[in-house]
Amino acid sequence: MYGDRGNIICLKKRCEWRGISLLIEEIKKPEDARKTGCDLFMIGGGSDREQSIATTRLDPLVKEIKSWIEDGVSALTICGGYQFLGDYYEMKNGEKLKGMGILPFYTKAGVNRLMTNLLVESEQFGNVVGFENHGGKTYHNYATLGKVINGYGNNEESGEEGLHYHHLIGTYLHGPILPKNPRIADYLIEKAYERKTGRMLEPLNDEIENKTNQTVWERFRHSKRTKYTNEA
Repeated sequence: MYGDRGNIICLKKRCEWRGISLLIEEIKKPEDARKTGCDLFMIGGGSDREQSIATTRLDPLVKEIKSWIEDGVSALTICGGYQFLGDYYEMKNGEKLKGMGILPFYTKAGVNRLMTNLLVESEQFGNVVGFENHGGKTYHNYATLGKVINGYGNNEESGEEGLHYHHLIGTYLHGPILPKNPRIADYLIEKAYERKTGRMLEPLNDEIENKTNQTVWERFRHSKRTKYTNEA
């Protein structure tokens, strides 16, 4: 959703520019992921209905995904893909949609939909920019991407965005996130490449990407956060 397939395009191009061959496979059923494993994986977002269906279909892969994460496989999970790594998503009526239970955290549906330009100040990745549009509020005790400067992030209370565990990044940043934030893109590639080959990743000239990031940051750093009621 919201152009998140662009993250795959970004990873592919940044590998190609370095002469790294990247094989991309779409996982439509559990058997697709059991052939050779992976060096990097992404789980995108979706509505509550699709999230529930995906959780059920990926249930046989829970042990594999957990082992990948614990073994240092690079991973990017976005919005719904981020949420269902946890134990459950609690709907407004109190019903709990079962998550994959890979990490112990949870998400609750909020009264208002949180939708605005999201800016995050990160010690590791610098100024991170993107767009958020989610009804759920996520709560956990893991390290995060950083401090919210504009927007909501994980929820309305903590002032923090995302989750960072080993080489797994969970985030509400759409946009897509990676083309606007090349440091995060290269972090995922770097960890996968080092794990695969033992070699360091060659840097790229990110002048255009960094200017884009700076422009977005300056444009929205003084914006007001926006709430949309779910009934609207």
